[in-house]
Amino acid sequence: MFGLEKRDTSMLIIVAVLTMFAPFILNPFPEGSALAQFNAGYPDLMQRFVIFGIFAIGFNILFGLTGYLSFGHAAFLGVGSYSAVWMFKLLSMNVVPAIILSVIVAGLFSLLIGFVSLRRSGIYFSILTLAFAQMSFNLAYSVLTPITNGETGLQLTLNDPRVLGASATADGSIPVTNLFGLEMRSTFELALGPWNFQFNAGYYLCAFILLAAFYLTIHIFRSPFGMMLRAVKSNQQRMNYTGLNSKPYTLAAFVISGMYAGLAGGLMASMDPLAGAERMQWTASGEVVLMTILGGAGTLIGPVLGAGFIKYFENIFSKINDGVLHSWFSFLPDGMENAMVTLIHPFVGKGWHLTLGILFMLVVIFLPGGLVEGGQRIAAWIKRKRAGDDAPAGKTEPAE
Repeated sequence: MFGLEKRDTSMLIIVAVLTMFAPFILNPFPEGSALAQFNAGYPDLMQRFVIFGIFAIGFNILFGLTGYLSFGHAAFLGVGSYSAVWMFKLLSMNVVPAIILSVIVAGLFSLLIGFVSLRRSGIYFSILTLAFAQMSFNLAYSVLTPITNGETGLQLTLNDPRVLGASATADGSIPVTNLFGLEMRSTFELALGPWNFQFNAGYYLCAFILLAAFYLTIHIFRSPFGMMLRAVKSNQQRMNYTGLNSKPYTLAAFVISGMYAGLAGGLMASMDPLAGAERMQWTASGEVVLMTILGGAGTLIGPVLGAGFIKYFENIFSKINDGVLHSWFSFLPDGMENAMVTLIHPFVGKGWHLTLGILFMLVVIFLPGGLVEGGQRIAAWIKRKRAGDDAPAGKTEPAE
């Protein structure tokens, strides 16, 4: 089905179900309840889930298949955002040309950086990509201010010389991004009892692009090209001894990965037409590394899970303050209530990084394959349990 093996088709269907029904899945608790704090089914956060999922999928093509660890992929994310915003300013508010330009420009930029960086491998490659990313950040922040608008960030104005569209609407406001007339901020709300579900046009555009990117990634993983990239990761020196030149393959993987990052940057600008230099900082590059390792480097669905996991913590746990904690433990006597709030306070709110760091350590120590390995272990345990239940009553395993 879809030209894929049965296992890959099942995985694609799982991702499709998770993305299409995300407004329901991410809103399990009714509005007004104490647990509604953990709901994540609002458009802005759902868009971030899928956009950073695309970013992580692309990074996994490079890191997961070839083993080349790049600390500079945020540069392509930022370049994609800047390209998209310039397209909105000069041509049209339609997101299609902006997304196409962001992918092309990020691909050309990654070709340049990859051609230089891939002359080295290992830690030297990682340092080179980090250096290029920081150079890009500083250029965007200061030297290229006429193009990037420096620390203020590039954004739309009423004076934009837009060729295929008005610079201002009838009421004098800035036009919004759209897909052939369908506004990206357009949201349909469905109220079912105490639950309120939001279906956003921008989110579903990002979700469909995520599915397309995931489908393409499956083909890359299963293709002879993907096998060559795995050979590079396994033993590049031995591969070179056979007479095969690995550099064209690693450069192609680097460019494809950069184009995925540019696509993610273009989608970020399409949802919110603003591009800033902070998207190119080394912290953003480190974040996608964490997403990939946490989900499972070298797996197909792992980076998507890792991106959702980290963005959930960043946006949900960071909002839990002392007021929320007091409301949770208000049924306890005052002394115990204050003690519980004091105990949990360092792990939520501004301290959400501590909780994420502890969970990341546990995953790396006990699940080196990431969240995907955890899911595989659970599935294997369930399978063994069912096999044990289905065994004939008279049969027992011999004692050790």
